[in-house]
Amino acid sequence: MGAVGGLARAVGVSLGLKTGVVVGGLRSALNAVVGNRKSRVGLAVILAYVALALLAPFISPYSPYETDINSIIQPPSPQHLFGTDDAGRDLFTENMYAISTSLIVGLFATLVTILVGTVVGLVSGYYGGVVDEVLMRVTDFLLIVPPVMLMIVVGSLLGSSLLNIILVIGLLNWSPIARVIRSMVLTVKEWPFVEASRSMGAGDRLIMFKHIFPIVAPVVFANSMLSVANAIFSHAALVFLGVGNINDISWGTILHFAYTSGSFTAGYWWYFTPPGLMLLGLVLGFMLLGVGLEEVYNPKLRSSISV
Repeated sequence: MGAVGGLARAVGVSLGLKTGVVVGGLRSALNAVVGNRKSRVGLAVILAYVALALLAPFISPYSPYETDINSIIQPPSPQHLFGTDDAGRDLFTENMYAISTSLIVGLFATLVTILVGTVVGLVSGYYGGVVDEVLMRVTDFLLIVPPVMLMIVVGSLLGSSLLNIILVIGLLNWSPIARVIRSMVLTVKEWPFVEASRSMGAGDRLIMFKHIFPIVAPVVFANSMLSVANAIFSHAALVFLGVGNINDISWGTILHFAYTSGSFTAGYWWYFTPPGLMLLGLVLGFMLLGVGLEEVYNPKLRSSISV
């Protein structure tokens, strides 16, 4: 009975530590946004873009596909606040509608990235041995090869639909997250509550996803914000290079046509400057939010893991 009671107390203390880490991580999310200047600025920028995306049909005076051959590449004016492109389309309207495309690509591609990176990191760190060696060599390959080059090749093979571009970006950007999660799992799997759960007959999947994942989840969340920024920029780069559907309204599309129409060399700044600045602003917003979350999460998780 004494041994059983000692085991029960050990399990209780360990589960209490785990619960404290999880609850503390969730509380840190709010603290990160409220108490961290970078997070506040990043979230404010993101919310401003979301508001513009939702209001685009109401504040845009034209349809994004409406052309006017009499207004080709016109500078900003009261009728066209951002000027017009080489097809006579209103650039203000195009830039407003491009926000939703970037947000959709960024969020859904990041969802794919997080799912794959989390599973690979958990499995690799938990099982170790041959499994870890194989998964880490694949991860290293994706880290070494320039991602944009790989995306161009795979994207060209799969096709130019928005869904295919989302999958390409998501499936080729998971390696950094997998590396981070693996390094944490290598330590967390040695915690007493994991050993206690294993000794009580808990299966590997239960331990990985119910006991270990909640502890590494805050870092996954912080990295997901950085992944959104990377996905948004990757999408713009791919479309600019001609990989993707150029009929979709996006900043990459606007920049692609600005380049092919000679606007860069002709000095038609209103064609390429607004989409470039708006793309940069949204990317920076997610980066600031992600960095702010990391500043809160990582030190606390490191101190918790060292307990």
